Amino acid sequence: MAEPLKNIYNDAFFDSFLADLPEIDPSVFRTKIYEDDWENKELKQRMRHIALVLGDLLPKSYAEATSIICQFVERASAKQRSEMNFEYMFLPDFIEIFGIDDFETSVKTMTQVTQFTSCEFAVRPFLIRYPDEMMQQMYDWAIHSHAMVRRLASEGTRPRLPWAMAVPSLKRDPTPILPILEKLKSDESETVRRSVANNLNDIAKDFPETVIELTEKWRGESKEVDWVIRHGSRTLLKRANPTVLKNFGLDSSIPVEILNFELNKSEIAIGDTLNFSFLVKNISAKESPNDSEKEYKLRLEYAIDYVKSNGKISRKVFQILEKTIGGVQVLSFQRKQSFKDMTTRKHQEGQHGIAILVNGQEKAYLSFYVSK
Repeated sequence: MAEPLKNIYNDAFFDSFLADLPEIDPSVFRTKIYEDDWENKELKQRMRHIALVLGDLLPKSYAEATSIICQFVERASAKQRSEMNFEYMFLPDFIEIFGIDDFETSVKTMTQVTQFTSCEFAVRPFLIRYPDEMMQQMYDWAIHSHAMVRRLASEGTRPRLPWAMAVPSLKRDPTPILPILEKLKSDESETVRRSVANNLNDIAKDFPETVIELTEKWRGESKEVDWVIRHGSRTLLKRANPTVLKNFGLDSSIPVEILNFELNKSEIAIGDTLNFSFLVKNISAKESPNDSEKEYKLRLEYAIDYVKSNGKISRKVFQILEKTIGGVQVLSFQRKQSFKDMTTRKHQEGQHGIAILVNGQEKAYLSFYVSK
């Protein structure tokens, strides 16, 4: 079994952390960290606890405390090769907890800290408390010289940033975000461009036409921008939006059929794995002999119809591949789907289904039962 991620916070980590933070007494820090039911705390609870302990041990003046944090970041950055340093996200948490009433100092601190560990979560309460000032700051960060600061301008404004505090105004109206994405869509950093694509994908879930219009304007600017468009349109592709399918050359009437679609079991238990296989055959020659050599763009997906706790069905789409298919070509596939419970999905007993989708169209379907 994989080691729980929360266990990144161990003695070795704290040794390294405290070595670059001489302003804090290591023995006092450890005493406070390991009290208050530490072992039972999950990852984000541990992050919050570390931030609160820092709040107890650093100077009560927020300006002095953040100055010490920035000095730590300078020392640690010289040793760390990663730009993300996920395990240090308790530093942005410190800003979120103790800095909400000091906008200027917090913005200055986030600008430096995010170059070491992302402040994408910490900006959210500031966007709510100071919407106009914080959005202006986001625009300023979008032209910063450091890639991780530019990434923050996009990542911090995502309407549906996972695990983050919601910013209702941006979910209701993403218009203020668009100039940031326009600026960053062709950024030299792949990390920044990926964030732009993820932001687009968030917006597309609620405002598909906004994203379609924007990506149609961007199309063809460069191969990098075209990648951003494609990745940012992935939810619209999974939803088989007809305009998006057409824009990517995916014909819903592609002449293929699904053959020999089989499941290894008609009933599986929660925790088991479902194995399935099928063939994809180009039937253009059968339908039109003159088109037997024509190639078609194929987007192949499968969808699981999960039973929810309320008895309703929720469909989740998984991409298999995209490629061209022509002639009398037959493609063979074998796949598996785990039904182990996860933090993001708890499986329910009941009749489930699995569909094979070709260019957004359901071509085959089988049912199976999930038992406890």
